[in-house]
Amino acid sequence: MKKTFELTHPKIKLARRVDAVKHELKKYLKRERNKTLPIGADYWDFDCKFGNTEAEAEPVHVSQLNKLIDKTQEENLTSFYVEILAKPAVRRAHDSSDDESEDY
Repeated sequence: MKKTFELTHPKIKLARRVDAVKHELKKYLKRERNKTLPIGADYWDFDCKFGNTEAEAEPVHVSQLNKLIDKTQEENLTSFYVEILAKPAVRRAHDSSDDESEDY
């Protein structure tokens, strides 16, 4: 999904429009997560970018999207750009030997 969301609408208030955008992103993520995984993959990972325009978009974590959308609402911006690309990923095993300290 690569989309610029407009927050201005002649009949819909800003807060309601922001909620609609959040809901649309949530539906998209759910739809992507429900797709069949390729063999060897454990889960769907997402490459996300967020910015005022497509040129200004910077990489962010998927969990930060709602906070960034709220921030645009507080700053009274009229639009923002979101890019979410799904990719299959494999979980890495946690190596406990790195966490242990040598202090006895």
